[in-house]
Amino acid sequence: MLDRIEKNIELNAPIEKVWHALTDYQAFGEWFRVKIEKPFVVGEVSTGYITYPGYEHVKWQVTIKAMDAPHLFSFTWHPYAIDPDVDYSGEAPTVVEFHLKATENGTHLRGIESGFDAIPTHRRNEAMRANEGGWEEQMKNIKAYVER
Repeated sequence: MLDRIEKNIELNAPIEKVWHALTDYQAFGEWFRVKIEKPFVVGEVSTGYITYPGYEHVKWQVTIKAMDAPHLFSFTWHPYAIDPDVDYSGEAPTVVEFHLKATENGTHLRGIESGFDAIPTHRRNEAMRANEGGWEEQMKNIKAYVER
């Protein structure tokens, strides 16, 4: 079984604009559809709530791991942790990385989520399936956001 999801997209926007969309908590929240409580800080937990219809009950909680401008933004989280009655804190988190590279026409964005092999077997396949589709949608969302 694969341990990771990887998505690549070409964005018709300068790398600085894409970097801002990823690392400014309000900009990130707009395209990712999450209400985040405060700016991202490496080493700190970022909290808030999902605003995507049907998922408003889902708490957003990630730990910011890296903000190496303008090439790498990463965080850890618990994938597909949508049941408010389940405590996911005992599970190993996955790592989400956004790699940016300036191109002739804008920015190449590569999104990777890895670490699914550490997710409990009863949740692993569903988390991977849900996040595969979720990242497909989020790449479209950031494209629409930075190219407007």
